[in-house]
Amino acid sequence: MTDAPLAERMRPTTLDGFFGQQHLLAPGKPLREAIESGQLHSMIFWGPPGSGKTTLARLISRVSGARFLSLSAVLAGVKDIRDAVATARTVRDLEQRPTLLFIDEVHRFNKAQQDAFLPHVEDGTLTFIGATTENPSFALNNALLSRARVYLLHALETEDIERVLARALSDPVQGLGDRGLCLSEEAATLLARSADGDARRALNLLELAARMTAGEEITSATVAEVIAGSVRRFDKGGDIFYDQISALHKSVRGSDPNAALYWLARMIDGGCDPLYVARRIVRMASEDIGNADPRALDLALNAWEAQERLGSPEGELALAQAVVYLACAAKSNAVYLAWNAALADARSSGSLDVPVHLRNAPTKLLKEAGTWPCLSLCPRRARGICGRGDLSPGCLVGATLLQAGRSRFGDPHSREAGASRSARQGSGTRLSVALSCRRLKPRPVRYAMF
Repeated sequence: MTDAPLAERMRPTTLDGFFGQQHLLAPGKPLREAIESGQLHSMIFWGPPGSGKTTLARLISRVSGARFLSLSAVLAGVKDIRDAVATARTVRDLEQRPTLLFIDEVHRFNKAQQDAFLPHVEDGTLTFIGATTENPSFALNNALLSRARVYLLHALETEDIERVLARALSDPVQGLGDRGLCLSEEAATLLARSADGDARRALNLLELAARMTAGEEITSATVAEVIAGSVRRFDKGGDIFYDQISALHKSVRGSDPNAALYWLARMIDGGCDPLYVARRIVRMASEDIGNADPRALDLALNAWEAQERLGSPEGELALAQAVVYLACAAKSNAVYLAWNAALADARSSGSLDVPVHLRNAPTKLLKEAGTWPCLSLCPRRARGICGRGDLSPGCLVGATLLQAGRSRFGDPHSREAGASRSARQGSGTRLSVALSCRRLKPRPVRYAMF
């Protein structure tokens, strides 16, 4: 065990030694009561890396006295599941002990693999615990979800990470206590924050810093060198990816430039392709700003082109400029709603014929058949405020798709909205943001001034 990584050696062996997840494991909480009373049930732990999913499963097995079997969904197949079931039956018959089957990365299993152990969960041959970083509602089938309770694990708080580090430094058997190392409060906080809520990452960084330290104190300079280049949690294609792009979109839609800049920075810092972000910004310009401010689409397209031409990091400033403009622009989703309504009509109404008076009439015969040869414009129609009313086919005549002036945030074309926006842009007032980040709890940051 001495050759194992520090993170593996420092796994807690009691519930009291498990830091974090107090919403599940505090005294009196249902999960803790079930564990301590030995009332096991199948469950799924959903949480980010390093939040304690595997460790908690091992603790449940230890406290309940169950036989612990572990499989990785990345490597295991149906045969491995059958072997685990056979082992569970043997343990039940010979040792009269329950078996806990832990499957890491369970979202990697296909439907056939997930279905393979369902009968054995139902008949009590084994208790299933799955660990996943992906949303179980999307990653797991309904049959499995109906037989297991989902528990959400959070990323660890900075204070919890600091406690994990302190225990590793003081433990002379499994940790680094035999070396007499110490970590200053500043260095400990820096290391804990850089772990980004991941206890495993924190212990790996501590182990590396200890190897680089010749004396007894791990300095802040050593920690800074160790954490250089570390990035925030971000999975290209997983839940965090879609959560963050959703946060960016909603911040723009909610007219909060500071929050929008923050989420843009989080995605870029995490390794997201800037061109993907650029494409989404173009979508935002049409979906949420639309004709309330047509310049938004031009700026979004220019930002995309700038990113393509300049690359990173130079092009990222153009993306930031576009995000700020979109967040501060007047909002209208009238075109977005009208387009969706038009698509719905086109798909539900069948192949309606073009009215005769709207058809092309290149020949005399077609003109004599009643095709309308030309559409004369009246001054009011030229301004887009009147129409014949018979330009749609058949049953759609008179249907209204575009709701003029409709907006999630009021009428963007009204005089009041324009005056309000001019006041915001011309007053020179700083827009400040108090980031709601549970672990860092930073003071308000000022990103932009208009």
